[in-house]
Amino acid sequence: MAKIGFISLGCAKNQVDCERMMYRVAEAGHEVSPGIEGCDVVVINTCGFIDSAKSEAIDYILLTAQLKEMGSVGKILVTGCLSQRYQEQIMQELPEVDGVLGTGSYTEVVPAIEALLSGETVSEFGSIDAPEQETGRIVTTPEHYAYIKIAEGCDNRCAYCVIPYLRGKFRSRQMDDVLYEARLLASSGVKELIVVAQDTSRYGTDFPEHQRLLPELLRQLCEIEELEWIRIHYLYPDEIDDELIDVIAAQPKIVKYLDIPIQHCNSKILKLMNRRGDGEYLKQLFKKLRQRIPGLVLRTSIITGLPGEGEAEFEELCLFLKEMRLERVGAFPFSPEEGTPAAEMEFPDHEVAQSRAAMVETIQSRIMDDYNEAMIGKTLRVLVDGYDQENEQYFGRTYADSPEIDGRVWIACDEDLREGEFVTVCVDGLVEGDLSGYLVEEEI
Repeated sequence: MAKIGFISLGCAKNQVDCERMMYRVAEAGHEVSPGIEGCDVVVINTCGFIDSAKSEAIDYILLTAQLKEMGSVGKILVTGCLSQRYQEQIMQELPEVDGVLGTGSYTEVVPAIEALLSGETVSEFGSIDAPEQETGRIVTTPEHYAYIKIAEGCDNRCAYCVIPYLRGKFRSRQMDDVLYEARLLASSGVKELIVVAQDTSRYGTDFPEHQRLLPELLRQLCEIEELEWIRIHYLYPDEIDDELIDVIAAQPKIVKYLDIPIQHCNSKILKLMNRRGDGEYLKQLFKKLRQRIPGLVLRTSIITGLPGEGEAEFEELCLFLKEMRLERVGAFPFSPEEGTPAAEMEFPDHEVAQSRAAMVETIQSRIMDDYNEAMIGKTLRVLVDGYDQENEQYFGRTYADSPEIDGRVWIACDEDLREGEFVTVCVDGLVEGDLSGYLVEEEI
């Protein structure tokens, strides 16, 4: 039996893959370590989406290599998007790495580890278009929430995005498999289930019937008694139809929070991005969603400085954000990724892209301040996430906050609370942009 450590980087979808690898390793009889020091093999599951993610992955590899040189760890196995993207360069330029697995081969983690322990090197890259193999997971999130990945890959082919080249075509998991996993998670104590994929709204469209099955999947998830919140991430705007809106509005377990990455609103830029729809469509979509889903909180992501974005296009984006007043916005400067069409286009320099992203963040901070101030005096249902030792206070989230990316609610109380417990909080102030309040007995 070997001792195996894991480092998972990047998105929640990558985290699920890492949890599946951990399960396979434990199932094979090896020890999955909570840390990496003293491990016979360290698996670094990387992200390779944009420059900052690549840099982070390389930093972790180099830090682990230092531990290896000191004798604190044994072998290093690199998996995930960075290894898929730079299949030969990783072991050539980082000789400390003993093996690499592509995104189509993470299911082979156990034979790869055992080959490394036998003194062999590993370099394996299976088909990135193969169907998902069902397996268990060792969930690494707090026990009261978990991500569930309903599909892999993407067919959208946005001009700036390298994901289809790293993750393959869009492949939905069978609904029975998703529901079985969801029931297992719920029975283990999960209260909040976060539905993820590269494009959740396309779920089922790759099956022979070519049906949008997300509404039916959500209905059936809502029937799982132990689940209290179901959160949906990464909906593509033009795949949101009336049936999906009706299900979200009607089902009380589905939190009224939607993550809809739009990337821009200017019609010319959207066309250059190879995104469907235009700014007017997005405006009408957001207005319709707000009308039909009371209390809806919207999250999106924006790319600034993409080729073709001049002052006029950027000003249109700023006006759009001011008018739509989306509650959650992440702004990212354009990163030209080799192998994508956008990387071949002439684009503003990186400083322009960064300064525009900062301007979007300034606009958004004012919208967020207004939103938070409107919460003062309201009584909200809060899911307790933990206790902060430094502040000596419990904290949690409302339905408007997804874990790790949105804000917190600080809870003043004289009693012990449990992680995963729902409590009622009256908001009475703000602490560095987060809501704060006190515990009340009132049921919502």
